[in-house]
Amino acid sequence: MLKQKHSISIDELGITIETGTLAKQANGSVTVKLGDTIVFVAATAANSTRPDQDWFPLMVDYREKFSAAGKFPGGFFKREGRPSEKEVLTSRLCDRPLRPLFPKGFINEVQVIGMLFTADLINEPDVLMVNAASAALMVSNIPFKGPIGCVRVGQIKGEFVVNPTYAQQEESDLDLIYVGNKNDMMMIEGSAKFISDERFIEALEFAHKAIQPLIDAQIKLAEEVGVEKKDFELHNCDPEILEFIRKLVGDRLQTAVFQDNKANRDEAVTLLKDEAAEKVEEKVGEEEYDSSQIRLAFEVLQEEVYRQNILDSAKRADGRKPEDLREITCQAGVLPGVHGSALFQRGETQAIVISTLGTTTNSQNMDGLSGGETSKTFMLHYNFPNFSVGETGRMMGPGRREIGHGALAERSLRPVVPDENDFPYAIRIVSEIMESNGSTSMASICGGCLSLMDAGVPISEPVAGISVGLVSESDADGKITKNVILTDILGAEDHFGDMDFKIAGTKTGITGFQLDLKIKGLPMDIAKESIIRNKEARLKILEIMTSEMDKPNDQLKPSAPQIKMLQINPEKIGALIGPGGKNIRKIIEITGAEIDINEDNSGRVNVYANNDDVMKRAIHEIDILTAEIEVGKTYRGIVKGTKEFGAFVECIPGQEGLVHISELSDTRVRDVEDVCRVGDEIWVKCVSVDDRGRVKLSRKVAMAERAEKDA
Repeated sequence: MLKQKHSISIDELGITIETGTLAKQANGSVTVKLGDTIVFVAATAANSTRPDQDWFPLMVDYREKFSAAGKFPGGFFKREGRPSEKEVLTSRLCDRPLRPLFPKGFINEVQVIGMLFTADLINEPDVLMVNAASAALMVSNIPFKGPIGCVRVGQIKGEFVVNPTYAQQEESDLDLIYVGNKNDMMMIEGSAKFISDERFIEALEFAHKAIQPLIDAQIKLAEEVGVEKKDFELHNCDPEILEFIRKLVGDRLQTAVFQDNKANRDEAVTLLKDEAAEKVEEKVGEEEYDSSQIRLAFEVLQEEVYRQNILDSAKRADGRKPEDLREITCQAGVLPGVHGSALFQRGETQAIVISTLGTTTNSQNMDGLSGGETSKTFMLHYNFPNFSVGETGRMMGPGRREIGHGALAERSLRPVVPDENDFPYAIRIVSEIMESNGSTSMASICGGCLSLMDAGVPISEPVAGISVGLVSESDADGKITKNVILTDILGAEDHFGDMDFKIAGTKTGITGFQLDLKIKGLPMDIAKESIIRNKEARLKILEIMTSEMDKPNDQLKPSAPQIKMLQINPEKIGALIGPGGKNIRKIIEITGAEIDINEDNSGRVNVYANNDDVMKRAIHEIDILTAEIEVGKTYRGIVKGTKEFGAFVECIPGQEGLVHISELSDTRVRDVEDVCRVGDEIWVKCVSVDDRGRVKLSRKVAMAERAEKDA
């Protein structure tokens, strides 16, 4: 085992943090170990900034190497390619709590690169990545106002569990990833199976206590390493330029900001920016003019306008009170031909959401190194085109934001989706964002729920989601002294505010959640108030949604595949498949149906078809290969052999029974061949099957029943 110079063990969590041997040319690097799962992280900062740069380029990137689990990558080149969804989500998970902890004005590029060294397929590496990133920054000379600690909390049989294993997560009805500092919450993310708001708050308090040893260990490790933080040049707005522009625009900026329409607000602010740029260039001269100063100044001034009006008079840009929702409209079944669809609009946020049903062969294989689920039959994809915010740009595949928003909406809806055994379809939801001005992921949840109901998916109950924000003031020590919680935040309130706290759920309880902060911590009392405010708004949205559609449609759409679940003898699976898949391919070719055999050897077979005729033909062909002789059924069978005591009759291909000589006729029979010979077709009825599977048939009973029917 690799030994590093400095090592700290957190015995209560079974975690070890080490540094001092690997990647010494990085500003800071650590390994974090839990069980035999080890994550390495290196943090590096650029020594200078780019010309005209006025933003902070932080890149957090987590990668899983197949060698960590003793595996080869798939594909022709046998090496890792583009990051998996799990890697992207872990990178985002780590990025969000780190970002607020760098000094304001620090814009040197920082890269936090993590990789999975070993995976024991028992312990999750994602929470280790967050702790390793914080520790790497703590032992570096990069300015960072940490540390932070991260744990996963599950709930098994009513008890909270810290960092549950993959196996324990299967039993858990809560998946909470909690990140915090010594005093406050920094970020949360996860899902739950209808946990109450009160129990959710208890989970947050439990998690905050659980991270304290991680924070203490990082402080101790940084003290042992003893690296001094470097003085990087901070890039903030020039005070003289800021005051000049403040006097220039005066009250006109407030007039520009406080308009109902986002496009009008943006246009009015742009005109003021253009005017300010012209006047500043005249003032300082062309050689001294720096366009980034204009952008920085307007960031400061707009932030002041938004925040002070909210804090001083509870006045929001669109005229709402802090607790008000924007106008909501929704409509199910808006698109013909698709399996399910809905339009959801909340203010200037609009999503068209489409549901598609497929066979379970359409399930998605999970491509990460994980000891958890290897495939999923429910998925939600989120798309955010440029036109949704009135902009142009390159049309590319989904970025990290799209993947993250889709994952949040997916895990929020998954608890109400029926089990595959009860509703054996693969379900794909696609949320197409048509307009964006705040919380499009929550619109995707609401629209996705209506779309599922329109498709006839028997969800357990409707789900809605909404985000609440925060504007606050702090004293010199960073303690919040004044705050206003905002329901249903606008895009600008998210940008200039302190918090984006999203919670989704049903009337029963919470199903999904995510918290992002721009401040350095959220006190628990404000978090509790935010959860209560979110629940109030969620219930109002559910009322609006259920007034449009209160339960799923009873029938699937005609365009959706029909399904019939068959139960066959597991021993017949081989006969159905045939040598090299010959039999099942033949059935698919001659009927046009799709056939899915469950892999758990339970004998469950799902048949998918587009119409009744195809379904009946496919079931008939399957019955020919897999049906068993049943007591009480009458068959037209073929005599396969005769003995002095009776005849063996094949009722179903490959299955036969014995007609005793006494059961061949209602009169005395001296010789079996007086009644039937090999190759003859005769009617027989199954009268019994013994414990050894031997089938007893009767021609006498079958003939009597047919005679009675004819009479």
